[in-house]
Amino acid sequence: MFPVTAKRIAARVQRLSAVASFLKLVRCEDASAAIEFAVVATPFLALLFAIMETALLFLANQTLETAAQNASRLILTGQAQNQSYNMVSFQQAICSSLASFFNCNNVLVDVRTVPNFSSANTCAPVQNGQIQNNFTFTPGNPGDIVVVRVMYQWPVYVSLLGLSTALAGNMSNSNALLMATASFRNEPYQPTPPQ
Repeated sequence: MFPVTAKRIAARVQRLSAVASFLKLVRCEDASAAIEFAVVATPFLALLFAIMETALLFLANQTLETAAQNASRLILTGQAQNQSYNMVSFQQAICSSLASFFNCNNVLVDVRTVPNFSSANTCAPVQNGQIQNNFTFTPGNPGDIVVVRVMYQWPVYVSLLGLSTALAGNMSNSNALLMATASFRNEPYQPTPPQ
């Protein structure tokens, strides 16, 4: 067959030592814990931050909902009308119920009277990813049907697997539009006569 030469023996030994080195490297478990931690920690931390941000978003939405309901009661009972509230003073009434992590300058308010409940617009005023700011403040008279919409653009930071898009809904920036709505018929309060 083939004569065995020193050159061929050296080549075989070199190949066997390369295979042996590779097998030794594969069997080595010194750094396996660090590698496994690196592989598992990244998605775990991303998921953890996404869960915390989603929980904070729901907390903020509930806080905005409560503040809108409390401030809407001022219109419902006629206190806002009798005290000549405008949009700014109503916005301040809402902000007094909000937590400190809200920026009151970013609270948007829309108060409208409508002829009946079925014609009440309770949709988010977003078109092409932007808020359509055609808001008014008309709290109405006794017996009028009023729709109060309170909005806030909440910043979304974690963009894990499209989470920011899912939370933001139809906003074009990385903010989620939080919106609280109240629809009610004003009580038959006694209007304060003009002075």
